[in-house]
Amino acid sequence: MISEYAPFIVVGVATGSIYAIAAMGLVLTYKTSGIFNFGHGAVGAAAAFLFYDLHVRRGVPWPIAVLLSVVVFGGLAGLLLELLARGLAGVSPAMKVVGTIGILLAVQGLAVVIFGSSPINLPQFLPTSTFELGGIFVGYNQLIAALLAVLSAAGLSLFFKLTKTGTQMRAVVDDPDLLDITGTSPVRIRRTAWVLGSVFASLAGVLIAPLLSLDATLLTLLVVQAFGAAAIGRFTSLPLTYLGGLLVGILRELTGKWVGTNETLSALPSTVPFLLLFVVLLLSRKGSLPDFGTLVRSRSPVKPRAGRAVILTRLAVAFGLALAVPALAGTKTILFATGMVYVGVFLSLGLLVRLSGQVSLCQVGFMGLGAAFFGRLITDAGMPWLLALVLAGVLTIPFGALVAIPAIRLSGIYLALATFGYGILLDQIVFRSDLAYGKRAVVFAERPVLFGIDFTSDAGYYYLVLLIALIMAAGIAAIERERLGRLLRALGDSPIALSTQGATINITRVIVFCLSSFVAGIAGALYVPLFGSANGDTFNSFFSLILLTVFAVAGRGAIRPAFIASLLYIVGPGYGASGLSEALPAIFGLVAIAVAVSSNGGGPNVWLNRLYARSQWRLARSPIRSRNEVAAELSPGPLDPALALAQSRRHGQ
Repeated sequence: MISEYAPFIVVGVATGSIYAIAAMGLVLTYKTSGIFNFGHGAVGAAAAFLFYDLHVRRGVPWPIAVLLSVVVFGGLAGLLLELLARGLAGVSPAMKVVGTIGILLAVQGLAVVIFGSSPINLPQFLPTSTFELGGIFVGYNQLIAALLAVLSAAGLSLFFKLTKTGTQMRAVVDDPDLLDITGTSPVRIRRTAWVLGSVFASLAGVLIAPLLSLDATLLTLLVVQAFGAAAIGRFTSLPLTYLGGLLVGILRELTGKWVGTNETLSALPSTVPFLLLFVVLLLSRKGSLPDFGTLVRSRSPVKPRAGRAVILTRLAVAFGLALAVPALAGTKTILFATGMVYVGVFLSLGLLVRLSGQVSLCQVGFMGLGAAFFGRLITDAGMPWLLALVLAGVLTIPFGALVAIPAIRLSGIYLALATFGYGILLDQIVFRSDLAYGKRAVVFAERPVLFGIDFTSDAGYYYLVLLIALIMAAGIAAIERERLGRLLRALGDSPIALSTQGATINITRVIVFCLSSFVAGIAGALYVPLFGSANGDTFNSFFSLILLTVFAVAGRGAIRPAFIASLLYIVGPGYGASGLSEALPAIFGLVAIAVAVSSNGGGPNVWLNRLYARSQWRLARSPIRSRNEVAAELSPGPLDPALALAQSRRHGQ
């Protein structure tokens, strides 16, 4: 009996060791900086592609190629990421997620542009011969991966316990200001942690690339496999994270054996890390998970709104252009119709991210549910088109309420992780089974004729989805102005203050997730008649990351950015050059990083203040001018804390 499972356990330990290496690097950077890096796997992907270029293309011996792609590249990547982490330190949780997702998109897009979108086979560079251990044949490459994980876990544990830098890393988590007073720079300690974490990510990417092939999407999502391991380690304990990685790898391989050839459950093994992640987060008590880097700047001052006449003029111009789209776009009207469908998904994000300050990475999952319900109501139940559309959104609401359960106990990055895991479970289990899209794994729906008006043409269907998008936008605008809108804004600004006013935080969270899922479900239903059919592959969970990033790039607010984002994400690439679609993720990723860093007055402003403060320090040390003259010139005023800090240190205060 044991011999039957032993080969699967051996493979699980080998792959789990790689997951553990990635997860330990992720936990290390999160503990010391408060930034949960969704782009952690992107570092591993970049290192794997660099190793391929050095070893396979240029013939560099693999030990030297490993040294360059893991140690040298990983170290440089860590220095850059630490700089980015400082820029993201004071932004909102949603923008922290957007900034690190930007890293993922940028690396993935650049990899596709440079190496192409087709998977590349990377030969195994480690020894592939085997030896027998207790009747089980173990590969030397598997043994090396396991030993590297053990040495990494043991080395990090000893490093934290026995070295001065390790002690300082623990201190920077507890109280960075106190560490700064002792004369140790918290920035230097965090920089060391980011370098180590990036080296671990690079090592994991190089080790797993021969097993997965060089695929930009698979490798950049390597970190997702490590999420479950990090959750088992409670995002703090490196030894438990190591054991969690082994558990994830073993359970994944054993699940593959138990599922066997069952087509309905064939996707279950790949969802084991996300299932563990979702369960751990779902069962965690409120406040039991560490909350690193919770300091968030207040919202930026709201710009004064334009006058009523100006607003009405802008709306009239926009509405006139929208009506003229079929005449101007011609055969590309279908692009604009698709863009209007995606307006609904972006509006659902506006409800969550902009109004209530919540983070959701499963909106495409709600969209897929709406599409499945709509198609089956139309085809199987023969329901009228409009009634099926509304019911598709209504039937999606319970799934939104289910997401609200972890939202009651979680917030910030943990809510983002829980919703991401939930979206992957919908994608890999619900959409791949008969539960959603039926035995045919596809649903069908035609464009309607409503009230005697033919909407079957591209132009006709465009006008229909435009009308529905405007109705949803008007509904959200009404919510913004009413009491519910004020409650949602209070939920994002200060949940504690909201509760002191007599409002129930949990009910408010449930309401906003239900509304958001309803709007996204409507958008999914409208997607099916665009092309007459849809299946589970259409609504890949990874697209939720892209949609959040594009929405963040599109600007502030909940409504206008939804229309701008649909133009950027759907319409723009249709009019761009032939190679633009491949480079688009990289462009979105880089812009998202810039937007996230500069949000709430952070990022470049902070860095410029620091540079200016240093220049003033040099002037202060000049022997030509008196100390009093310099002190007078260095008086920063209430809005320049960087200069105030520089002055206080200069005079020993």
